[in-house]
Amino acid sequence: MTKPGANGLTYAQAGVDIDAGNAMVDAIKPLVRATRRPGADAEIGGFGGLFDLKAAGFSDPILVAANDGVGTKVKIAIESGLHSTIGIDLVAMCVNDLIVQGAEPLLFLDYYATGKLDPKVGVEIVRGIADGCRQAGCALIGGETAEMPGMYAEKDYDLAGFAVGAAERGALLPRADLEAGDVVFGLPSSGVHSNGYSLVRRIVAMTSLAWDAPAPFAPEQSLAEALLVPTRIYVKPLLAALRATDGIKALAHITGGGFPDNIPRVLPESLGVALDLAAIPVPPVFGWLAKIGGVAEREMLRTFNCGIGMIVAAEAGKADEVAAALRAAGEAPVRLGEVIAINEGNEAVSYRGKLAL
Repeated sequence: MTKPGANGLTYAQAGVDIDAGNAMVDAIKPLVRATRRPGADAEIGGFGGLFDLKAAGFSDPILVAANDGVGTKVKIAIESGLHSTIGIDLVAMCVNDLIVQGAEPLLFLDYYATGKLDPKVGVEIVRGIADGCRQAGCALIGGETAEMPGMYAEKDYDLAGFAVGAAERGALLPRADLEAGDVVFGLPSSGVHSNGYSLVRRIVAMTSLAWDAPAPFAPEQSLAEALLVPTRIYVKPLLAALRATDGIKALAHITGGGFPDNIPRVLPESLGVALDLAAIPVPPVFGWLAKIGGVAEREMLRTFNCGIGMIVAAEAGKADEVAAALRAAGEAPVRLGEVIAINEGNEAVSYRGKLAL
């Protein structure tokens, strides 16, 4: 046991290494600078980050803010020692919630709490955060690293992210003119994204597979690598499509709660959507989870994105134009169904066909 010095205990003896924290800040400064954009110089070290909305090109902006975490997906990163992409997930979960409101992400801040700070792990996490910020076009202007012995086990950590974006007044989504007959598109996900991982981990435990074993649904990758594929960031293609066409009426980020809980968030009470499940390109990971876990289709739809990470509602007469704009921006939109009128008490999301699990 470490003995206190002649003048009593030190903070380091209590488990907090300030020097390690300062070393990590110095190591991540180049990563942060790489996220510079108009309006922010992406320098860290002060007590707060600054952003100049005028320099970013806005004339009459409405600010939109979002915060989120990565959930228990971080446990797979911790247990496998693969930390390089979990930061992308953190950014994605926040900025995808901004773009669905028509807002361009401008700035991002992170909170990283751990039991024992390992600067190498911390740098890998921030490298992923910076990568996500570049994908979203926002500046990483600050953050907080908290070493909290006794609160977390030594190697454990948790992440939270905070993003702010802006849209010109009058350009916010969803639009008030959503109506029955509007067309619903889906944008493919990269896999499980960052929701449902408590169930994912429970299913993996049933198999007794090690994290470094080949993934049964993607044998060219380890199980950990396949399950840590980062959440897609839809910001740049959606911004491009919104600028190319005025046919997009609403967007919905498919996160926790899947289709039935997220799509109604952008619909008035008198409207719902009818979706063709057979049209969804379901990645193999979902079939594996459903089979091994014995997970019913309706539970899959409420827990996971099942292959669709973003919903786009388009004006019926401009549906082809919207699809073309999305394809021009690098997306592969899938026509899933349509907006429908519903009566009070009816489910807002109805289905036909079956998932190809």
